[in-house]
Amino acid sequence: MIRFVLDGEVRELCNPAPTRSVLQYLREDLGLTGTKEGCAEGDCGACTVVLAEAIGDRLQCRAVNACIQFIPTLDGKALITVESLRRADGSLHPVQQALADGHGSQCGFCTPGFVMSLFALYKNAAAPSRTAIDDALAGNLCRCTGYRPIVDAAQKMYELGGGQPAEDWAGLACGATCAAAAQSEQALLAQLKSLSRTEALATSGPGAVFHAPRTVDQLAALRLRHPQARLLAGGTDIGLWVTKQLRDLGDIIYVGEVAAMTQIHITATHLDIGAAVSISALQPALLDHFPQLDELLRRFASPPIRNAATLGGNIANGSPIGDGMPPLIALGTKLVLRRGEAAREMELEAFYLDYQKTALRDGEFVERILIPLPDPARQTRFRVYKLSKRADQDISALCGAFWLVLRAGRVQAVRIAFGGMAAIPKRARQCEAALLDREWNEATVLAAAALLEADFTPIGDMRASAAYRALAARNLLRRFYLETAGGDATGRITRVTQVIA
Repeated sequence: MIRFVLDGEVRELCNPAPTRSVLQYLREDLGLTGTKEGCAEGDCGACTVVLAEAIGDRLQCRAVNACIQFIPTLDGKALITVESLRRADGSLHPVQQALADGHGSQCGFCTPGFVMSLFALYKNAAAPSRTAIDDALAGNLCRCTGYRPIVDAAQKMYELGGGQPAEDWAGLACGATCAAAAQSEQALLAQLKSLSRTEALATSGPGAVFHAPRTVDQLAALRLRHPQARLLAGGTDIGLWVTKQLRDLGDIIYVGEVAAMTQIHITATHLDIGAAVSISALQPALLDHFPQLDELLRRFASPPIRNAATLGGNIANGSPIGDGMPPLIALGTKLVLRRGEAAREMELEAFYLDYQKTALRDGEFVERILIPLPDPARQTRFRVYKLSKRADQDISALCGAFWLVLRAGRVQAVRIAFGGMAAIPKRARQCEAALLDREWNEATVLAAAALLEADFTPIGDMRASAAYRALAARNLLRRFYLETAGGDATGRITRVTQVIA
């Protein structure tokens, strides 16, 4: 039995189909057609809804794409739709009012999705910057308004929120201290806590079983008993197998409720990250230690995707163009793999064997990710570059990550990894060898860049030609050099640009 809260009521679903989407449930079963279907792959944002979860003594709201969110993953959460924002007296929510007042809607098809993304921002950020607003809306596409009036509405909604009824938690913006609103939030928290489980969930749908273990031991035992079952984390890739490829996934084991795998621990030497930690939850910890990842993480899909997608899923999928792997490989990341009661560590770079083929054994899964922390005693340089046709929400044509340690101007250690250059995310071993224990200068870099052709034989596809990828990889190494070589490197830009051309 799946239990969740919708519009203040606890809903119970008996054995729903494991891969039936939240979007299908809302539109076809409940007739709540405000949530739209646009792309059915998490790109356009027309289907955006908000999930509220009890995190300690507060509610956490996150926007997700209903088209690729499977119904059983709602268990224990509150589902908030555009219809949920309707006031008891029929008036508009501050987010909706701001959009209406500022003419932020024309054809209106995309508007409910914008409303829900803005509602998530409204509840999570008290005074967002323009950059934060742009990022919050990066998962919503509109072909009518040009976005300016929508951004204006994002700034105006906070002013309108000040006049909401005191008991209306949803209507009051983040940071509201009204006692009655706090009481309203506590009432929803109490509902959610009443739905919490300590035992694993197992629900049978047509031809398949959906398992949701609560502990790593439960997950390990389930995986051994059902080695052919599909492991599900955020579903941002697997969801498309259903909506676009119409695949039958069979039995599913959902890792999103395994508490230990949704936690981050910072040790003296590592970031120890549970494989079910979402990209959004991971972002602050990563940026605290690796601020160089800021642009990559902001371009790592849209907020609704980052709110669902997990680092473990990104790694385990083994896509050669996944953005997470090149920087993690360059940083020397290790994986903790679990099978039954046994665990083993493996270098991330050794995890990939061939196109979407990994070193996982039957019954084994990725439990944790270990990222070494920067050593302040070493002169470390680290950069990541993503090349794609669009700045936001686009799959990489090429992603390059560069890490090196300098000592007295010489390269003491180096790791270079690329995604999009081979069938797997891969290190540039021969290029690295040409840099190691040599002066960090232009001649060394140009000689090493030439060896990238020996490390990779890139393919051409719809995102980039093989020639473009090969040239871009060399140029990214040169860019890394120019950004890290010191003040005198800028004088060489003209020469290097001529070489690039």
